[in-house]
Amino acid sequence: MPGIVFSPRTAPRHGRRRPIPRNRLTALLPGRADWAAMRRDPRRDVLAGLSVAVVALPLALAYGASSGLGARAGLATAVVAGALAAIFGGGALQVSGPTGVMTVVLVPIIRHHGVEGALLAGMMAGVLLVLAALARLGRYARCVPASVVEGFAVGVAVVIALQQVPAALGLGARHGEKVWRVAAATVADYARDVRPAPLLMAAAVAVAMTVGSRRLPKVPVALIAIAAATLVARFLPLHLERVGEVPAGLPVPSPHFLDFGVAVALLPSALAIAVLAALEGLLSAAVVDALGAGERSDPDRELFGQGLANLAVPFVGGVPATATLARTAVNVRCGATSRLASLTHALALAAIAFMAGGLVSAIPRAALAGLMLGAAVRMIKIRSLAAIVRTSLSDALIVAFTLTVTVMVNLIAAVAAGVVIATVVTVAALARSGRIEAMPLEGADGDDTGEERTAAGDIGLYRLEGPWFFAASHRLVQGLGQVSGRRVVIFSMAGVSALDLTAARVLGETITQLRGRGVTVLLAGVRPRHHRLIAHATDGAHLPPADLLHPDPAAALLHARSLVGTPDPPSPRRA
Repeated sequence: MPGIVFSPRTAPRHGRRRPIPRNRLTALLPGRADWAAMRRDPRRDVLAGLSVAVVALPLALAYGASSGLGARAGLATAVVAGALAAIFGGGALQVSGPTGVMTVVLVPIIRHHGVEGALLAGMMAGVLLVLAALARLGRYARCVPASVVEGFAVGVAVVIALQQVPAALGLGARHGEKVWRVAAATVADYARDVRPAPLLMAAAVAVAMTVGSRRLPKVPVALIAIAAATLVARFLPLHLERVGEVPAGLPVPSPHFLDFGVAVALLPSALAIAVLAALEGLLSAAVVDALGAGERSDPDRELFGQGLANLAVPFVGGVPATATLARTAVNVRCGATSRLASLTHALALAAIAFMAGGLVSAIPRAALAGLMLGAAVRMIKIRSLAAIVRTSLSDALIVAFTLTVTVMVNLIAAVAAGVVIATVVTVAALARSGRIEAMPLEGADGDDTGEERTAAGDIGLYRLEGPWFFAASHRLVQGLGQVSGRRVVIFSMAGVSALDLTAARVLGETITQLRGRGVTVLLAGVRPRHHRLIAHATDGAHLPPADLLHPDPAAALLHARSLVGTPDPPSPRRA
C-alpha cells in the first residue's frame, strides 16, 4: 500500500526475515531522544526531582518497614530501582520505588520463606518482567478502556488523599488494609482531641501546591512550601511530628539470598509480584499519558525498566518496586519534563542517605501530607470527567465503579473489575449494532423489469450488517425467524464485519428450517474469512457451494430468477 513503510518490528511475515532478538532488545534500550530530552530544561527537572525526593523519602522508609525488610531496605529500593527505572523505563516522567501494594504479597513470603525468600521472589519477578517486555506483552495495556483509566486515576487520587489523613491531623500512623477505614478511625480520634496546627499546616501547603504550581509553573513551589513549613515548625512551639531519623548509608550489595532450591516454591509469589508491578506501572503510565504531561510512554520499555529494577534491588536488600502514581503525580505537577527529574529523585535520596539525613528529619509530616494532598487534587481532571458524564452514561458509570472499587478494595481489583464491566458494556453495544433489513429487488443490480416485478413475491432479499456473534445470536434468531412467504431467500452478507461459530450455527439452523418448508436459501457476498464457518454451519443442509454461495447479490438474484421460473422450487440435492 503506498505511503506505508514497514519497520523490522511491523514487517509482514512473508518475504521478510523475522526480527531477531537483538533488534527487539535494542528497541527496549534508551535512545538519543531520551538523552536529548534531559538537556531541554535541566533546572526545572532537577527542582522537580528534589521535590519528589522529599515526598518519596518518608514513603520509602514506611513501606520498607511495613514489608518486614526494614526501613533501610525501602530507602535502598527507592535509590536503586528509582535510578534504573528512570533510565530504562518506558515513561519519561515515571517515578519508581517501594509501594504499599507489595507489602500484601511480601508479608506471607517472609513468614514462610524468610527474608531471603522474599528477595529471591523479587528477583524472579524481575526476570518475568524482562521476558514479558521481550515478548511485547506491554502493548496489551493499551486495551484498558479510557473510562477505566479515568476512574483508576481519580480513585488513586482519593486513596492518596486518604493516606495523608493521619499525618495531616497530627496523629500517628495507623495500620490497616483498607485506607478509608484507617482515615475514618483517624478522624474519629481527632474529634476527641482537636489539634488545629497540623491541619492548618497541611492545608496551607496543599493550597500553595495547588494554586502556586498552576500560576507560577517555573517556581519550585513545592520545595519553598516544605522549607517554609520546616522553618515555622522549628521556631514556633507547634509540637508537630517530624519525619524522624533517617538510616545512614545503603547496604553493601550481596548475593547471599540466592538459593535456587526454593525457586519452584516461590514461582507463584514471583508471578504475583510481577503482575502487580506490571499493572501498577503500566496504569500509572497510562494516567500520565492521559494527563497530557509529556511524550507517550512505551509499555514494553516500562516492563523492561521495571524488570531490571527488580532484578537489581534484591542484591542491596531491597523490596520489589514499581512506578506509582503518588510519586509520579508529584513529579508531573512539579513541572518535570524528562527522565532527569526521576533520576535526580534517586540521586537525591542517595545523597540524603549518606549526608543529609539530619535536615530531612526536621520536616513536619503535616507539610508532606499537604504536598501529597495538593498533588492528589491536581490529578483529578474536572473537565474530562464532566465531558464523560455529558457524552456517555455507560462510561460515566464505569468511571464511578472503577473509582469506588479502587478506594474500597484495592487497585488491582479495580482494574480487573473495570475492564470486565467495560467489556460487558461494549459487547452489549456491539450486539445491538447488528441489523437485518429487507431490501427491494431492484436495489440489487439496478434492474427493474416486468419479469422482476412478477418475481417480487417469490424472491426475498435481506441484508445482514454489523457484527454477528454469540451475544447477538438471539437477535439473529428473531430477525431470521421473520423471513417467510418466499420461494427463494437471499441473505446479503457483505456487510457482516464479524461472525463467530454461534451466529454461524444459528444461520445454518435457519437455512435448514427454511429448506424444510420448501424455501431455497442463497448467501451473497460472504467474506473469505467467514467461508469456513459458513461451510461448517451449513453442512447439515447438504448444499453444494455453487447453490448456496454467490459473490454478490446480483449473481444470487440471477440464480434466484432461474429458480422461480420453474413451477416449484427444486428439491434439495444431496452433496
